[in-house]
Amino acid sequence: MIQVENLSKAFGLKQAVDDVSFSVERGEILGFLGPNGAGKSTTMRMITGYIPPTAGTVKVGGNDVTEKPIEAKRLIGYLPESAPLYTDMTVEGFLGFCAEVRGMTGSDKAKAIDRAIDMCFLKTVRHQSVDTLSKGYRHRTGFAQAIIHDPDVLIMDEPTDGLDPNQKHEVRSLIRRMGQSKAIIFSTHILEEVEAACTRAIIIDQGKVVANGTPNELKSKSESANSFIVTIKGTETQEVRDKLGTIIESSKVTIVSDKAPTVTARVFAKKTDENSELGQAIYDVATQNSWQVSEIRKEEGRLDDVFRDITRTDT
Repeated sequence: MIQVENLSKAFGLKQAVDDVSFSVERGEILGFLGPNGAGKSTTMRMITGYIPPTAGTVKVGGNDVTEKPIEAKRLIGYLPESAPLYTDMTVEGFLGFCAEVRGMTGSDKAKAIDRAIDMCFLKTVRHQSVDTLSKGYRHRTGFAQAIIHDPDVLIMDEPTDGLDPNQKHEVRSLIRRMGQSKAIIFSTHILEEVEAACTRAIIIDQGKVVANGTPNELKSKSESANSFIVTIKGTETQEVRDKLGTIIESSKVTIVSDKAPTVTARVFAKKTDENSELGQAIYDVATQNSWQVSEIRKEEGRLDDVFRDITRTDT
């Protein structure tokens, strides 16, 4: 549904996006990650046709966004960051206006408004003026305009920014449901959202794609992937460090906490191998030394560690 090839954008001497390529199929939810200024919003604006690329192509549903902008934009719902709203309109009036812009009239328009209001939980403010809405309800109204025409492609820039935890949960759940039948891209700096809602994620840094994969594939790149957390009671910290350090399957041992009488250590695997015998080796050492073990837990890896490692800039 979305095909981006060798996309670049320069603003004067500033190369905001540099030779970016990726695709998104129907049924995929792509999380777009990156530090501030990485090029996320610029890329999304080019995908929607809001700004033209300096080089490269974007196709939506097979339509080149530059050569066939109307055909491409018919398929797109777009929620920009800080989406502009007409504050003198009611919620229903604004959504009706957006439906008319999308070519809907009569019963089709009425059904589209009802559907968007139901999906975005706007019933209680349906007849309220936009300028009287809270930030959360304004955000939901912006979301509703993006889906008013039931688009095949949904592009959202920070869709949960400024929402409270309950509202974030609602939006994530809505994205997951819609992602079953649409191609969705949304940018975020909240890494837990990627794990909660995305089938795949791209990390972009300094205008370039630096990682592309499922959340689990990205987490597997973490140094802590396939390491083990072990918690022991009644044993000295140095003994724990020394004895665990003799395990040949381990690359290193670090102490997570040592608040007497409990010591918690992390044992890193030499290889990120899901079939590693490191867990059994830790258990054997604990048994041989008669340690009182309260926990041995395997770690999957941390997405925030991968993000920092990939996007860290040396100064």
